[in-house]
Amino acid sequence: MRMLLTAQMDTEIANRSVSEGTMSKMMEEVVEHLKPEAAYFTVQNGQRTCLTVFDMKDSAQMPPLLEPLFHAGSKIGPQPVMNLDDLRVGLGDMKC
Repeated sequence: MRMLLTAQMDTEIANRSVSEGTMSKMMEEVVEHLKPEAAYFTVQNGQRTCLTVFDMKDSAQMPPLLEPLFHAGSKIGPQPVMNLDDLRVGLGDMKC
């Protein structure tokens, strides 16, 4: 299932990670583990935020995928999403 993962990082922990030079390595490890089709980095609500779109084959993947972000003090928001092709298929399967 295609998922959108929003991870908002705790400012104090992220500041420390940037100062120690470990932020880049941590984000690279997360991206390598998720193997996302897209990854974006921005600011939301005044916090460093990572948005990734990735394929989750089984809900049992959540702990190993999300724990590194929890350990970094992130607020996590995974949610299922569709692209346009998925929407077309879903709408085509509807009986109205």
